[in-house]
Amino acid sequence: MRIVHTLADLRRQLLPFRHPAVVPTMGNLHAGHLALVRAAKPLGDLTVATIFVNRLQFGPKEDFDSYPRTLQADCAQLEAAGCDLLFAPSEAELYPQPQSFTVQPDPALAGILEGHYRPGFFTGVCTVVLKLLACTQARSALFGKKDYQQLLIIRQMVRQFALPVDVIGQDTHREDDGLAMSSRNGYLSVAERAQAALLAQTLSRCAQAVRAGATSFADLENEALQTLREAGWAPDYVAIRRQSDLQAAQPGVPLVVLGAARLGSTRLIDNLEIERLRPSYAASP
Repeated sequence: MRIVHTLADLRRQLLPFRHPAVVPTMGNLHAGHLALVRAAKPLGDLTVATIFVNRLQFGPKEDFDSYPRTLQADCAQLEAAGCDLLFAPSEAELYPQPQSFTVQPDPALAGILEGHYRPGFFTGVCTVVLKLLACTQARSALFGKKDYQQLLIIRQMVRQFALPVDVIGQDTHREDDGLAMSSRNGYLSVAERAQAALLAQTLSRCAQAVRAGATSFADLENEALQTLREAGWAPDYVAIRRQSDLQAAQPGVPLVVLGAARLGSTRLIDNLEIERLRPSYAASP
């Protein structure tokens, strides 16, 4: 695997290739990231990963300075997964001057859920993703579905800017107890880790109820919030929404249940897609 840190070196490495498949990350990699790399292999003539901890998407009281930076271990994992090229720029390389041009995503999608609780987050995400797609000349870009809202926003950005990039979402990778894999799971204490799967379990109960025909979505959301609070969590939201645009849920369309909650000092997010529901009427004989 080749490792480059500058745009000039990256562009030299990209010259012989026409269809790079790119996996953008912030490093501190886990099995979910590596699954994205393996999924990228058949999609292009070069498999590229990026590692960059993006200051623009962190709020003033968030964990930019303490976010785990594990480049040496990440490189070994990427090489074992079959990555061809790693682009790991410094902040000065990717932002050589203050990034005064930014991408402002549609507030109808980016101002709700995560966007409500983390103002400016998706502006930072879209700005760096657009820049990384341009730098790597990506023709395919792979993202995990754990960041469901982010995936929808990036797809919308790529479509509206007419970028020649296929945005591909991959299913969330989970630990044996159901906890969604995340770089931030490393912040959990031993005691917190023992109960961290409750978020996934709570969302799963919501999904099961909807699959069984429940349509009182607000009641299901409130019950889920109460379950988390009683277990000592501080939930931001549990929301059942349309898969297509994360707007208000409607019976009979594909739905997704999403949640974000803080366990101790660690904020976890997760979601579960709900299959298309059966019609509520009986089929004609």
